[in-house]
Amino acid sequence: MVKTSLKKFDVIVAGAGTAGCMTTKTAAKAGLEVCLIDRKKRVDIGEKVCGDAVGKHHFDELGLTPPRGDELRSRVEGVKIHSPDHQTVFTVKSERIYGFILNRRLFGQRLLNEAVDAGATLFDSTIAIEPTLKDDFVTGITAKDMKNETTLQLQSKVVVDASGFTAILRKSLQPKIGIDLNLNNEDVEACYREIRALKGSDFDSQFCEIYLDQTLTPSGYHWIFPEGENTVNAGIGVAMTKGFPNPKSLFYQKILPKPLFKDSTLIKGGSWYVPTRRPLDCMTSNGMLFVGDAACQVNPIHGGGIGPSMKGGKLAGETITEALEKDDVSREGLWQYNVNYMRVYGAKQAGLDIFRLFLLQSVTNEDINYGMKYQLITEDDLFKVSLGENLHLNITEKTMRAFRGLGKLSLLRRLRDASHLIKKMKAVYLSYPDSPEGFEEWKRKANDKIEEAKRRLSTR
Repeated sequence: MVKTSLKKFDVIVAGAGTAGCMTTKTAAKAGLEVCLIDRKKRVDIGEKVCGDAVGKHHFDELGLTPPRGDELRSRVEGVKIHSPDHQTVFTVKSERIYGFILNRRLFGQRLLNEAVDAGATLFDSTIAIEPTLKDDFVTGITAKDMKNETTLQLQSKVVVDASGFTAILRKSLQPKIGIDLNLNNEDVEACYREIRALKGSDFDSQFCEIYLDQTLTPSGYHWIFPEGENTVNAGIGVAMTKGFPNPKSLFYQKILPKPLFKDSTLIKGGSWYVPTRRPLDCMTSNGMLFVGDAACQVNPIHGGGIGPSMKGGKLAGETITEALEKDDVSREGLWQYNVNYMRVYGAKQAGLDIFRLFLLQSVTNEDINYGMKYQLITEDDLFKVSLGENLHLNITEKTMRAFRGLGKLSLLRRLRDASHLIKKMKAVYLSYPDSPEGFEEWKRKANDKIEEAKRRLSTR
């Protein structure tokens, strides 16, 4: 293999997904020389197996033009959540959660073109192999150009790992740089999805449908999202706990036989993994930071990552620009990225992580059926929690008597505990330290709250 000459940039971004493209665009528009690399060919960048859904509010907050034309598969009014016994359906609908189903590749191509038009240099068909280090600072990466089988030595002042769940660069680093290198399997969902053309369907194309069933999808759910006229995105996700079932096998055994899919035809399918937890405790190191799935910037409940990753990318690009203006790309110099993300979106993720531990990892199908039937949590509650607000319960004495008679008082107590813990966890994240000096104490508090939640909410 031939080794090329050294190439120098201000910033290297590994991964041209939504997070990587937003980071690149933001930094390049500020006048920085940015190199964006991706293992895919340019025409394939943006193609990804996922749920394809994103809320309109993300575009409003980021100042992005909403998808239109061929980028837009479908508009959705809200979400319908089905109980395991299919007797209760919550319809969560509001102007604030109005959203879109994307043509993932075309939307990705738009973000890529905006990054390149801003002045970035794209190396497609290029794999990031490992970061290069000097005196505990990341100073670039080693990469492989797959088109001509050459090794690239790319040097920069800042490196951004936007390589997705695989987090290639993050996992190559040593623990001493102060970040989490690996995730617990229970915080990762294994997913399988197919795009299918339906025949003679009466599927309501205005809503994303989510089905809860702890027997079928342990610590997860399955979904049916509209992809356009008579076409759906249907899939299944399960937590990667010990002995977890194969999601593709489950899909074919339990989901595809449903009447909705009779005589349907497969357009495309695929598997992927999603980190469903709060963001990494620290997303910066000397000369490096992390965005998107590589930083666990995903909604812990439903696994949606397009919106959060774009937020992370924009904040990362802004922080890098400020750090280079001050000529300080140390962990301290890049620290504001952590602070800004935690207070803008991380606190919401942390609260939802607690709710995930309750809803998806501690209750039974019977609990969910009772809770939805008797509206322990209402549609309005779910809507507010999804937006990052605290969970306010109104458990009356009448409800207490009813659930005492049903033998479900423990469910009420755990729901009350979840409500209190969500509020406390968000408060911890909103008090994220302004510098690395207070980080270890903050991390201890955050971990203590997670362990408390696992202890108080779990019955398994």
